[in-house]
Amino acid sequence: MEEYDIIIVGAGPAGLTAGIYAGREGLKSAVIEKNLRGGNANTAPVILNYPGYKSIPGMELLKKIAEQAEKYTEIKENEEIKKIEKIDGKFKIESSKNEYLTKSLIFCSGTTYRKIGVAGEEEYVGRGISYCSICDGMLFKGRDVVVVGGGNSAAEHALHLNDIGVNVKLIHRRGELRAQKYLQEKLKEEGIPILWNTTLKEIKGNMFIESVVLYNSKTKQEQELKVNGIFIAVGEVPNSQIANDLGVEIDDLNYIVADRDQKTNIPGVYTAGDITGGVNQLVVACGEGAVAAVNAYNYIKRTE
Repeated sequence: MEEYDIIIVGAGPAGLTAGIYAGREGLKSAVIEKNLRGGNANTAPVILNYPGYKSIPGMELLKKIAEQAEKYTEIKENEEIKKIEKIDGKFKIESSKNEYLTKSLIFCSGTTYRKIGVAGEEEYVGRGISYCSICDGMLFKGRDVVVVGGGNSAAEHALHLNDIGVNVKLIHRRGELRAQKYLQEKLKEEGIPILWNTTLKEIKGNMFIESVVLYNSKTKQEQELKVNGIFIAVGEVPNSQIANDLGVEIDDLNYIVADRDQKTNIPGVYTAGDITGGVNQLVVACGEGAVAAVNAYNYIKRTE
């Protein structure tokens, strides 16, 4: 069983930054990611508010962060953590590939895209339904799609799809968007249609999506719209189950509870990034990752 000073769960911006800081403190660390490095930030079509870059695609920025992190920490991808237990003051980790022992843990496990719960959603993932316009947008060039949601992500997906030649409409269940004003203004400038007070009721198709049934809560009427794709951006669900199984405190929304030092209720366990709730911004995640790693280092030195 390989031993580490710190194991970081999740290779998004928080986890990768924590890995950089852990390595610079001279600690043996590893970042374990069940998917690919980068996290949800990979799917951001463009990032306009990360210091040092006026405009940069999320995937490109996270590639740069990961390349820097690799100089200081191991990054283990496509490896899912199955169980964590505390043994004699350390933490034993069982993953889909290995077992580890570590003095300290940092949960940077992020969030998963929220499903809308419509019949056919699971069935048509990869056959018309997507949660990532950067990943799948070009498949729909010249075709008709809808984006479901009203926040920043939904607006960004709609704008990106429009930019690459996709015929896009935005569907929102309310009468106004939650997205930031500059995004709303951009949607207007680009002439992207918005179907207000509208929800997705049904998905129709055979091998691939052919149409959607929409319901307008104001008019109480349904309409069927022919589409080739649906991009869903209705929020996220925290990946906190493994932490909670260990005994880490979570709040009513299942986000991990942490203090200003990113410390949880369990000594030696820290957390950072979107999994903590609050302001879900990339620059915040990086800052929290740094704070968590520095305080994990201090914990290790105090307990040696």
